[in-house]
Amino acid sequence: MLKKRIIPCLDIKDGTTVKGINFEGLRNAGNPIELAKKYENDGADELVFLDITATIEERKTFVELVKEIAKELSIPFTVGGGISTIEDVRKLLEAGADKISINSSAVKNPHLISDLSNEFGSQCIVVAIDTKFVEGSDWVHVKGGREITGLKTLDWAKKAEELGVGEILLTSMDGDGTKNGFDLRITKLISESINIPIIASGGAGKIEDFETVFNETKATGGLAASIFHFGEVKIQDLKSELKSKKIAIR
Repeated sequence: MLKKRIIPCLDIKDGTTVKGINFEGLRNAGNPIELAKKYENDGADELVFLDITATIEERKTFVELVKEIAKELSIPFTVGGGISTIEDVRKLLEAGADKISINSSAVKNPHLISDLSNEFGSQCIVVAIDTKFVEGSDWVHVKGGREITGLKTLDWAKKAEELGVGEILLTSMDGDGTKNGFDLRITKLISESINIPIIASGGAGKIEDFETVFNETKATGGLAASIFHFGEVKIQDLKSELKSKKIAIR
């Protein structure tokens, strides 16, 4: 069984870490390089960097900022935002990223998943799925959550697996920033329907939320942002508590 991972996320806009609720109302959460150093020291298992407006602004991810952050890290580092070509991925891997997350570009061109997995190895490629419950179904959203697609979340997760992706980062837009707990229903559905690792994201508010998502779903990672950025939950305390509950973590 895969050990569970605790993963802070840096949502980046204009070079600064930000955080909102339900993908809206963004506020400043600090310097991404300083936060990366802190999470490395605090015992995070991985770090995710998402340039959340790169797709909307039709530009590439901040390669120089990725380079600066990567210098501070020895843990696996995933980068996403505005990535749409093999060359984009190559530049980010050369800048120090370990894994690459694609979202809107994969929905637009699903074969990008297999192209990237074949070129760089599936373990390097993550498909991020932003999902929202609308009119009785779970729908994939793109462009930083601004645009609903005609893709049902479960169908898209299965398709991404078929195309060779190594991991899925599943974000519940309904849960995002609410601190009401991970969206157990969608996380359980997706994690039990495919055979690749799933990172649960959206809604973490306290230590018990991680315990619940690991016990009640097959998610192998728990991702959070504001509770770590603003010191509401300390990673060392979280990992100690999970170990005391006999949850196998990294």
